[in-house]
Amino acid sequence: MPEERVQRRLAAILAADVVGYSAMMQRAEEATYAEFERLKRDLIAPSLSRHDGRLIKTTGDGALAEFASPLAAVRCATEMQDHLAEGSGPFKLRIGLNLGDVIVGQDGDLYGDGINIAVRLEGIADPGGILMSEKVYSEVEGKLDVGFEDRGEQQLKNISKPVRAYAVRAGAYSAPTERLSAAPPLADKLSIAIAVLPFENMSGDPEQEYFADGMVEEITTALSRFKWLIVIARNSSFTLKGKAVDVKEIGRRLGVRYILEGSVRKAAGKVRIAGQLIDAVTGALIWADRFERDLTDVFALQDEVTVAVVSAIQPKIIQTEIAMAARRRPENLTAYDFWLRAIQQSSLTTREGLAEAIRLACRALELDPGFGRAASLASVFHLSNVVLGYSTDPQFECEEAVRLSRLALRIDDGDPNTLARASLVSALVVGDSESALEMADRAVALNSNSFDAWSARGWVCRAAGLPQEAVRSFERGIRMSPIDPAMFAGMGMALVELRRFDEAIVAGRKAQRHNPSHPLAYLCLASAFAHLGRDAEAREAAARLLEVNPAVTISGWIAWGGQSNAQLVTDGLRKAGLPE
Repeated sequence: MPEERVQRRLAAILAADVVGYSAMMQRAEEATYAEFERLKRDLIAPSLSRHDGRLIKTTGDGALAEFASPLAAVRCATEMQDHLAEGSGPFKLRIGLNLGDVIVGQDGDLYGDGINIAVRLEGIADPGGILMSEKVYSEVEGKLDVGFEDRGEQQLKNISKPVRAYAVRAGAYSAPTERLSAAPPLADKLSIAIAVLPFENMSGDPEQEYFADGMVEEITTALSRFKWLIVIARNSSFTLKGKAVDVKEIGRRLGVRYILEGSVRKAAGKVRIAGQLIDAVTGALIWADRFERDLTDVFALQDEVTVAVVSAIQPKIIQTEIAMAARRRPENLTAYDFWLRAIQQSSLTTREGLAEAIRLACRALELDPGFGRAASLASVFHLSNVVLGYSTDPQFECEEAVRLSRLALRIDDGDPNTLARASLVSALVVGDSESALEMADRAVALNSNSFDAWSARGWVCRAAGLPQEAVRSFERGIRMSPIDPAMFAGMGMALVELRRFDEAIVAGRKAQRHNPSHPLAYLCLASAFAHLGRDAEAREAAARLLEVNPAVTISGWIAWGGQSNAQLVTDGLRKAGLPE
């Protein structure tokens, strides 16, 4: 019997998947299913038809399609993302594109690496983003009115050779009217640019170059998720590999303020990674550290060290920028300087500090109405004023928190920090836990190295009555900011709800040490001590709380703090003698 010939053809493949679909199904199964069916009917199918695409199949939360040309595939992908960016629906898509040889099955389905690469690229695309293989990029570059970002070579699961990937640059999906009126992306505003130079391989083994290069790739990708940072692409920074470098000259050549350089040494089953962050203008060393780990799982090790490095240098950059703003003469203040000073004032967590932070953030917004992160900061400062009991007009401040939060989202609803702060307002002011959890999850998905995202998720989960999830989120945030008193206080209150009172006291005391005037530290301690029957210590913590903020009451805590799910915390405060 003659062997049946396998049919093959060249095809452009589009793979799309809904971000966070499983979590949404858990929270609202029927509504999520119905919304996705509507999305397929009203958006995906018509877009495919307009661009001569053929739907291969749909999955529970995604779709796979074939196009005759890469240009048609990219146009369809950008049209779908453009539509979703304009709307207010719950879904964001990840889209992967590839051009490759495929096997045609008897049922019309397609198989092979041409399909698999598109699916794997979709899996690592940014939420709301499009990631394409180099084959697609080479066919469409210069033919579309969008920009592209080189993401370098990607080692995709079950694909033997690395695939060079290109992303459609963020911001390409705004509505046409928004493109004309919206302010430039914040990264352009702040002009905080950084280059990650190739790490030196000090192992004496040329074959270990891949590990050092992999570390740089991971760190570069992680830093690029902070939208206020401009991160120089790998293909530019790697032109300096193996060359003696002068950081000031590199700063001028690449147009960056900061340079991260380092080295990797592997020996005897261990790896030591050293890194240092340098101010490219002054040549000053801002941060340096080293990390030594057992060499077992290479990829897990790269992930671990990436989180450690990024978590260390991100706050250092902000601190350096704040210090520079403080040294500038008042007449040289800009919207960005006001924004930095607002952050500095808010860290004091005092009535006066928050009042000044609100003034500075609002001034930044006056100077630049498109400064979304200034609006976002101002919204959460108003919220903090209410939660901490400082406000003389809680109703007004809650309304301002909501107004400014919505303004920030209109300016940029793809910024993880903006989403994180909006989730707090949604949970604590609006009382919409479902929407708040969705925004917090999106913030974490957009940037898993963002302290603000994990912090917000902790507070949102706690307010939603999910203390175990709150503890997990606070723990992630504390890894990135180990001296933040609010994180420890939030964790302490979640631990009270879990009846882990001894651990709550440890967290509360850490919050107190990091800021002896932080009201939430004493609130946590008063409740935890009371539940353990340590009445004298509970009353002392309550008295200290009233010294810091004489206006705090249990009714205010419940009404304006969004604490209806914190029954054990409230019971402890009553036992400690806090006034009703």
